[in-house]
Amino acid sequence: MLLLAFDTATPAITVAVHDGTTVVGEAHGEGAMAHGELLAPAIRDALAQAGARMADLTDIAVGVGPGPFTGLRVGVVTALTLGSTLGITTHGVCTLDILAAEVQVEAEFLVATDARRKEVYWARYGADHTRLDGPHVAFPADLAHQHPDLPAYGRGAELYEGVLRAAGGVRDPRAAALASAVVAGHVIELPLEPLYLRRPDATPQVISPRA
Repeated sequence: MLLLAFDTATPAITVAVHDGTTVVGEAHGEGAMAHGELLAPAIRDALAQAGARMADLTDIAVGVGPGPFTGLRVGVVTALTLGSTLGITTHGVCTLDILAAEVQVEAEFLVATDARRKEVYWARYGADHTRLDGPHVAFPADLAHQHPDLPAYGRGAELYEGVLRAAGGVRDPRAAALASAVVAGHVIELPLEPLYLRRPDATPQVISPRA
């Protein structure tokens, strides 16, 4: 097995290669509007570190969000294209689940990422890291009112630390965690369809016909 995993649902572009036993290659980048420019080089670098080629891959895993429209689309479309071109198995995973997999706590908790517009994407997890609610999009104050006693992890929690109970630690999803969770079978797999949770910022302009 040789699995290529990546996530572009947050400003962090993260890529990893897993050989079925361990992570053998990683690459990272960051840029809220640079996913298209950074993902391909990161994939190339991770494969080079693993001493592998595209033709060696057997599986593709990708975080399907939730996330902003443009960055999320880059990752999902890339996974769909590679899966189809190479004729290999694809795995879609909720990006919030990737973050949750690395949280070191044995109690209920929240994961929150930045949704822009002063909102967060969030989900609630049990002590066994099973997702109990979400993903949703909400204003931080509304989330804090709904779950005032739960610690929150992720960039969204960090960004609104004065509102949410930011617990520190895990900030962004890591492709290494995604790859390891998929190989271990510890994820709920989803179709390779972007989880936007709301309409994209850019919408086609409607031009009224002339009378």
